[in-house]
Amino acid sequence: MKDFIAMKKLYYSIGEVSEITDIEPHVLRYWETVFKDLSPRKNKAGNRTYREEDITLILKLKHLVQEKKYSTAGAKKIIEGEDQDPANESNQVLTAEMQKDLNEVKLFLNKLLEKL
Repeated sequence: MKDFIAMKKLYYSIGEVSEITDIEPHVLRYWETVFKDLSPRKNKAGNRTYREEDITLILKLKHLVQEKKYSTAGAKKIIEGEDQDPANESNQVLTAEMQKDLNEVKLFLNKLLEKL
């Protein structure tokens, strides 16, 4: 578990975020054009750098769009607070953070398994 703690980073590449969230990079880039709250910074080389908060938002968007079948417009209203998700629970952000952490642990374990 010590190695996993070292795996936590301040910034993640689009490839890492794609792997953690199981969302294709082209979808992540598209979502940037639709959701104003999703705007990863770019480094000097022009590569996107995602923070923990960005990954949490991406997982919330994934839940709304892919699992609850909201349109991007509907998900945008919920994210921007204009509409209320009837099944919204106060711990939904916590759930997204836990999902992110679980995905990172899964990736770590898979990489560890490959080394065995």
